[in-house]
Amino acid sequence: MTSSPDIHQFNMDDGWEILVGRSARANDHLSLKLAHPNDFWFHVAGMPGSHVVARHPDRPVQCSREVKRTAAGYAVFFSKARSAGKVAVHWTQCRHVSKRRGAPAGQVTLQRFEVIRVEPLDPKSSGETP
Repeated sequence: MTSSPDIHQFNMDDGWEILVGRSARANDHLSLKLAHPNDFWFHVAGMPGSHVVARHPDRPVQCSREVKRTAAGYAVFFSKARSAGKVAVHWTQCRHVSKRRGAPAGQVTLQRFEVIRVEPLDPKSSGETP
């Protein structure tokens, strides 16, 4: 369970949980404190929005296409790009997410990432449980 009311948690049927930061401070807390290095991090490319972390208790080194699409879709839904159709989302393992000294809350640096293009996904319509 999360320790901040500004972090929403959604559970998938296969044991994955998806955490969504809902403020800049919550994004920092989620990405830099709560996330395990092997968890997966998602954020809309070049736009303000939520940091999204997908994690599983077994800490797998990869996540399925379905988990990527769901987490990336949530990242689009909880961003300024919600109405833009298909959007590029950066994703990586959390070990590659860091913060530059003095950077504002919510702003992180990625050492490496991949891109997935998805449409927004409303958690209410996807059947995930909060």
